[in-house]
Amino acid sequence: MRLFTGIQPSGDLHIGNYFGSIEPMVAAQNEHDVFAFIANYHAMTTVSDGARLAELTMQAATDFLSLGIDPQRSTFWVQSDVKEVLELYWVLSGFTPMGLLERAHSYKDKTAKGIAANHSLFSYPVLMAADILLFGSEVVPVGKDQIQHVEIARDIAIRFNNEYGDIFVLPEYRVDDNVKTVPGTDGQKMSKSYGNTINIFGERKAQEKTVKKIVTEVVAMEAPKEWATCNVYNIARLFLDEAGQAALQQRYVQGGEGHGHFKLYLNELIWDFYTPYRERRDYYSAHQDEVREILAMGAAKAREAAMPIIEKVRLVSGIAY
Repeated sequence: MRLFTGIQPSGDLHIGNYFGSIEPMVAAQNEHDVFAFIANYHAMTTVSDGARLAELTMQAATDFLSLGIDPQRSTFWVQSDVKEVLELYWVLSGFTPMGLLERAHSYKDKTAKGIAANHSLFSYPVLMAADILLFGSEVVPVGKDQIQHVEIARDIAIRFNNEYGDIFVLPEYRVDDNVKTVPGTDGQKMSKSYGNTINIFGERKAQEKTVKKIVTEVVAMEAPKEWATCNVYNIARLFLDEAGQAALQQRYVQGGEGHGHFKLYLNELIWDFYTPYRERRDYYSAHQDEVREILAMGAAKAREAAMPIIEKVRLVSGIAY
């Protein structure tokens, strides 16, 4: 089964990114044909500084390789390195009703947040459809807020197939209800937009400072404490097996420790967990040419997968003559 996912180069990764999307993606490499790309064309809707976008693209590649994306077991590339996606984007535009795009939630949400309305933002779902359909993607893992994009891709593919035959695979979305929801330092879902994140690759002192800001109840040191609703516990449990969770729960109920103790424990858990990833990141950061070679290899693999489909599109649409 071919799984397809896109990663926007958006800067520093946090532990919500890891447990919400990166860990499942890395695990999927063992069972499925994973296609994962860095969506730098998509990022242009919000990043206008060219030097900054190039920097973010390399940072994303470095981080994802460090966190377990295996270029031998998956296809990992930068969107702009496979130009055929823009060709397909234009072809699919002719099969995309304006009303379909006008109903897109992402466009409404982003413009409501003050992002300037322009064609690239409006036609974003068409480019995403091209991303998905170009590689014969069968399953697209998404959050609930992204379901509509896969449905739009299916709708466009159906219109194209009705005109020219079964050219495109109709993708299915997958929402994994078992994906861990990571609370932020304030108890809301961890998100950059809420300013409540704990970065994966931050400095140790900065991480400790952030962890100490986690919102907790005020309870006397000697009193038992509630673990089930504690933000510190609910972050810590992500890094613990069942025995570790049970042991931490016992520390809460027996009293004698304050939330400050649990924050120190959590800080060490996070730091120790990501130590091997930081070491790999140090390596890739010092060998950026190797990262570029990996991305070039991934782009070649992606293009090889795309060519049979784009050649059919060219033939039936009259571009090939």
